[in-house]
Amino acid sequence: MDKLIWAFIIGGLICVIGQLLLDGLKLTPAHTTVTLVVVGAILGGLGLYDPLVKFAGAGASVPISSFGNSLVKGALDEYAAVGPIGVLTGIFQITSGGISSAIIFGFLGALIFKPKG
Repeated sequence: MDKLIWAFIIGGLICVIGQLLLDGLKLTPAHTTVTLVVVGAILGGLGLYDPLVKFAGAGASVPISSFGNSLVKGALDEYAAVGPIGVLTGIFQITSGGISSAIIFGFLGALIFKPKG
């Protein structure tokens, strides 16, 4: 039960940060998303995001900041396995399933529903 509460709090804080970026700095949704991904990547590169995921569970692994962490994690893992070229080849190692799903379901949604505009 304690983990559930921390997941809610940490996930909520990440969402609050995103909302503050949108409202306070008047960033566009795209800028806010990119900012959260980059922050997740930086924290992942510094080794700070994985402990947050262990502490907060889904509260840290579900938000978009986790995508940045996953990109860096895949690149660093592949770098350790094959060297510098691994940074380029490993960046989508962990995230390829999610990216493929987004493309496929986005395409299917575009076929099924009438776009606005």
